[in-house]
Amino acid sequence: MAEALHALTASAGPEARAPRHLLRLAPVLTVAAFAVPIACGLVGTLMPAFGYLPAIGGDHWSLDPWRALRDAPGFFTSLQLTLVVGWASTLISVLLALAAAGFLHHRAGAKRLGAVLAPLLAMPHSALAIGFAFLILPSGWVVRWVSPGLTGWTIPPDVGTVGAASGWPLIAALVMKEAPFLLLMILGALNQVRAPAQVAAARALGYGPVLAWFKVVLPQVYPQIRLPIYAVLAFSLSVVDVAIVLGPGNPPTLAVQAVRWFSDPDTARYFPAAAAATLLLGVVLASIGAWWLAERLARPLFRRWLERGARGGASVPASGVVTVAGAVLAVLAVLSMLGMLLWSVARPWRFPDAFPPGLTLETWTRQSSQLAGPAWTTLFVGVASTVLALVLTLACLENESRSTRPVDRTAPAVSARSAVSASVWLLYLPLLVPQIAFLFGLQVLLIRLGLDATVSAVVWAHLVFVLPYLFLSLAEPWRAFDARYARAAASLGASPWRVFWRVKLPILLKPLLIACAVAFAVSVGQYLPTLFAGAGRVATLTTEAVTLSGGADRRVIGTWAGLQALFPLLAYLLATLVPRLLHAHRKGLA
Repeated sequence: MAEALHALTASAGPEARAPRHLLRLAPVLTVAAFAVPIACGLVGTLMPAFGYLPAIGGDHWSLDPWRALRDAPGFFTSLQLTLVVGWASTLISVLLALAAAGFLHHRAGAKRLGAVLAPLLAMPHSALAIGFAFLILPSGWVVRWVSPGLTGWTIPPDVGTVGAASGWPLIAALVMKEAPFLLLMILGALNQVRAPAQVAAARALGYGPVLAWFKVVLPQVYPQIRLPIYAVLAFSLSVVDVAIVLGPGNPPTLAVQAVRWFSDPDTARYFPAAAAATLLLGVVLASIGAWWLAERLARPLFRRWLERGARGGASVPASGVVTVAGAVLAVLAVLSMLGMLLWSVARPWRFPDAFPPGLTLETWTRQSSQLAGPAWTTLFVGVASTVLALVLTLACLENESRSTRPVDRTAPAVSARSAVSASVWLLYLPLLVPQIAFLFGLQVLLIRLGLDATVSAVVWAHLVFVLPYLFLSLAEPWRAFDARYARAAASLGASPWRVFWRVKLPILLKPLLIACAVAFAVSVGQYLPTLFAGAGRVATLTTEAVTLSGGADRRVIGTWAGLQALFPLLAYLLATLVPRLLHAHRKGLA
């Protein structure tokens, strides 16, 4: 005890003298870190969309890029496919997440769902897409299990799965990733409402557990998951890496078509590409507006359903069926991961064998020299962007906690909520704006600054997307910190910085490391930011895995995608184990 008191009251050192005004700059710097690149990038994309980019011959404003886009072969099919994939995957993901939350909330083990979902969420989108492709290909794992016994096939059937024109593999893969994400958001939102007590009260009035959740809890939870739903909708409409692996190739989705034109050696293609990127931005904004309008139209219908007070219905079996469908997709996601890793260690594995004739590390050994460079780059970019995001986030949250004055509990509380709501909208900005809509403009800016094709540019581009996830992951546990610990330390003479280092960080170590693991996983999965900021010359595991996904050697592809998926999983494992090791004698902190 005396040692602990001495540690708190001893001279605070240099950190105690850190200037307070640096903290006040943190929110401005944080917003600038992602808002400035997005704003500059949008301007840099809008200009060539209307014909103006003098560096490549666009000397006057015109609508020619839009005419070229309209006349491009397959343009309307691409637009239709984009809308179908984006809306179908979002609607199915929302339905599955709500049904699973309503069906599972009162069951044993529901509180551990977050831990179960974490590995699935950690897997990069492109790695899951590659694993899913291995599963559903005509020569994939699913067909091998039933061949030739049930099908009689000794050679792969001539059917189209990956690259199907309807886009169903792309929709299925997006649902596998986005439904768990939304379910995790719902579980987080449940912590802010007294769900168990309210469900118990509703059940006392004769409602079933599922119906009680939908009638009492959902109206309170939905406003908190509205922004995540918008983010899922925006992502599904504009995803590129998953669409390259699983989507149709000709014509592809609008985002993939724009990337192809941006990658074309003919710079004249940049103008219709910028028009396509701008159109995609309009599609996303219009879709979010349509979803918002649908919410408003559905509100009186939902209220009428509540007021009718019906207690029967098929809510339990219906939600159970939907939950089982979600569980099937989760199993497919796990099998995709296992199949991908199995291919990476398989000996020559011929159709229709259900399992490889043997296991070997030969492919890993053969690919080790090629893997090393992209792996180190992935690790460096992920760690650097995560550390930068962590510093900015901690500075913002610490500034917020020191600026809070809990004296007036009326008007200031309202203004504080408004400020928090505005900041949340700002943080979601990189998740709501399609990447392709501003990354080309950002690349133009990097070229003018002489920073393109550098690792530092890639770190900056990753920071735009890493920062919101880290902030949103850490903000809630940081704001829930019991201020009495800080006040007790301050009463013993500790300075604010000493309280920060010696009290807050040790207590909040576990959520802090989890937030860092989330941020690192986001960085590892970035494809387009690496491609544009690195000008195709900075290779990471994700860019190489997506490039190789069209190849024929599944053992090589499995090796790259497997290592890409292992990095985030190892980060989550460390985030879980380190607090247990450091706080082994403090049960509440482990």
